[in-house]
Amino acid sequence: MGWLWAIIVGFVLGLIAKAIIPGKQHSPLWLTTIFGMLGAIAGNAMARGFGVEETPGIDWSRHVFQLIAAIIIVGFGDMLYMATLGKRKQRRT
Repeated sequence: MGWLWAIIVGFVLGLIAKAIIPGKQHSPLWLTTIFGMLGAIAGNAMARGFGVEETPGIDWSRHVFQLIAAIIIVGFGDMLYMATLGKRKQRRT
C-alpha cells in the first residue's frame, strides 16, 4: 500500500508543480509522476532537517516543503528532458 500512496502523491505533486511553473513543460506524465515522487522524498527530508517531521493534525509545513521540492525538481527535470530526449523528438517531426 505504501507504493500506491507514493505514486498517487507523486502524481498529484507533479501535476500541481506543472501548473505552478510558468510556460509549457514537455516531460511526459510518467516522468512528471516520478519527479513528484522525488519531490515528496526531498520535501520530507527538508522538513525533517527543519524539525517539522510530525505535527499534530495535518502536516501543512511538510506538504509545503514537498511542493517546493517538487516544483524545483519538475522544473529542472523538464529542462534536462528537453536538453536530451525532447530535442531528438522535435527533430523527428
